[in-house]
Amino acid sequence: MAKILVIEDDVTTRFAVVKALRKGGHDVAEASSIAEARKHVAETAFEMVLTDLRLSVDDDGIEYIRELREGAEAFDGVIVAMTGNASVDSAVKAMRHGADDYLTKPLVFEELALSVPRWLEQRTLRQRVRLYERLERSRTEEFEALGNSPAWLAALGLATRLSSIPLPPIAETGGPSTLPCILLLGETGAGKGILARHIHAEAVRLAPDDEPPFVHVNCSALPATLVEGELFGHERGAFTDARDARPGLFEMADGGTIFLDEVSEMPLELQSKLLLVVENGRFRRVGGTKERRVRARVIAASNQDLAQRVAEGRFRRDLLYRLNAFTVRIPALRERGNDAATIAQASLERFCRQFGRPAVSLSDAGRAAVLAHDWPGNVRELVNACQRAAMLCAGSECEPADLGLAPAAQTGAGTPPRVGGGELTFDFVGGIHRAADVERELIIQALRFTRGNVSRAARLIGMQRSSLRYRIERYQLADLVKREEEAAQT
Repeated sequence: MAKILVIEDDVTTRFAVVKALRKGGHDVAEASSIAEARKHVAETAFEMVLTDLRLSVDDDGIEYIRELREGAEAFDGVIVAMTGNASVDSAVKAMRHGADDYLTKPLVFEELALSVPRWLEQRTLRQRVRLYERLERSRTEEFEALGNSPAWLAALGLATRLSSIPLPPIAETGGPSTLPCILLLGETGAGKGILARHIHAEAVRLAPDDEPPFVHVNCSALPATLVEGELFGHERGAFTDARDARPGLFEMADGGTIFLDEVSEMPLELQSKLLLVVENGRFRRVGGTKERRVRARVIAASNQDLAQRVAEGRFRRDLLYRLNAFTVRIPALRERGNDAATIAQASLERFCRQFGRPAVSLSDAGRAAVLAHDWPGNVRELVNACQRAAMLCAGSECEPADLGLAPAAQTGAGTPPRVGGGELTFDFVGGIHRAADVERELIIQALRFTRGNVSRAARLIGMQRSSLRYRIERYQLADLVKREEEAAQT
């Protein structure tokens, strides 16, 4: 049940409230003053606080409610005010400062017992809404600012669909459970980490009963001698410095996602152990004999040709077959049309806000230079260039020199194909030859990404909502919108 703190200076009332709550199975602590309450809150993560509004002369219950809500570590649990004054004013004031509800004295303990589950459910719903809002902000900042080219939206749409792959059920018999695997392939800086987090965030949105972990493992940054202990943990005494047992990253990812970045760099001798975990969800800590189990989504990423690595004897063929159950190929920035300019402008705006500087926008020359540059470091290189420009740009427009680029006319590069809200002008994208086909595919991917939300899809591709509605009818996509909306509600 719940951990509840009761703050009441009247001994008789406090005893009765505590007794009633404990009878309901709750873990209850009690305090007779604000000072005593502060000690309890510092030591225990309570889910609910019931506090009297009229304590001693020096203690003000309403001020303590405000302190709980606005302190350095804001209390996110339920706060219920108890007052002997039945006036509306005191209740409204308490709720204005952060109380979720109030009770008037003399208390009706049957009412209290019935209200506690309702208050806890409200807390769960509030946390879920905050999670939704945080995920929505993340999607808005990270994905809608990353362009709308068909190549990018195709990768994003596939990643979104793969997020619905469920984790294996908890086997009653302890039998093997193959972990779901997704392989992300793309050049350095193309956005593999962004898509990995997107898959995890979408999976949380589809089943938001809690906030499962996302564990990022950079396989190329771990020393070969420490990789096994980092991934699977170790028992006390497993090696010289192992003074205490320690869980590994797979254990930390239980119920969520483990992202194996640059998996091609994992030592060959450890790949067999990774294969066993992926195939049956079981592993042992270093120095341990107990078999442990994990349920997690495995997302692996590489900027290398893993088939070539297999041919060279540097990557296990059976591990590759297991990891690439589902593969998403992320296009390089140079293959994504006008996306580079979209990302550059969004990044400039974000960094200007972050640095407290006046807004800066791409000049025509800056835009042309961004579109003409090859960007071998892809999105990461472009964003870093925009970070420097946002700090160093002297005017209101960002010129090529601010980005460390030569003007487009001096690069010798052609202008990339363009994607926009009206007629689309490029001739060939991923096997699609006609502009109408490209536009239809762009709209399909946008509708899938937004789960049938026409307004968001219109914003995503830079089109008026009425124009998008017209094209949905023109391309006979009404059934797609309906299916996506129904899927979003399930």
